[in-house]
Amino acid sequence: MIIFIDDRPIRVISQKKAKALTTTEFDRLIDAQLEAVRPETLKGHILIVNVIAPTITRLFAILKSEELPDFQSITIVSENKDFTEEQIKNQYKVIKAGGGIVRNNEGKILLMFRNKKWDLPKGKLEKEETSEIGALREVEEECNVKISLGEKVCTTYHTYTQKNEFILKKTKWFSMKLIDDSKMKPQTEEGIEKLEWMNQKEVHLAMIKSYSSIRYVIGKYFDLKD
Repeated sequence: MIIFIDDRPIRVISQKKAKALTTTEFDRLIDAQLEAVRPETLKGHILIVNVIAPTITRLFAILKSEELPDFQSITIVSENKDFTEEQIKNQYKVIKAGGGIVRNNEGKILLMFRNKKWDLPKGKLEKEETSEIGALREVEEECNVKISLGEKVCTTYHTYTQKNEFILKKTKWFSMKLIDDSKMKPQTEEGIEKLEWMNQKEVHLAMIKSYSSIRYVIGKYFDLKD
């Protein structure tokens, strides 16, 4: 599981997967059995081990209330990964969304420019809508193209605040194939300024001016295609 808070990643991994890590990958190691998580310790890339339920409660209370300008990423090692993930989700109201990575016959990827960043089409699911149907609908609405659905790429989570409520948006991402872009145009009422087809090199250059969460999705997509 990976969550993006202010576009900074928080990963939850199992103890088995943690065996492949080295402490040199991190700026600080916090052993939750030996010390409490404190705002002043959340700087750079952080590894937290031996987490228990109160550790997660305290960590996310800090993440919700503090600005933490020097925090870059957190990796949480959990003995019970599923329990920890559910505990994190319970800190928020979960909203489901779907999005897509569209490829045309030339092998180019469709990116959109919105809020001064390169992004991928995505949006909230409607009531009783599946992730697959919602992802197709959102891509077609935002880009005015016809597409077909491919395999699931990954799931991301990111947080935001709306009307003093803490939201966790769960987005399922799918690969998609273009059918028709003859009427393609950006959905300007959603703040989309332009749409562009890009080859792999151009996509990687565009990611410099994008979000960490979108870079993560693009990375997962190209890993599947390689």
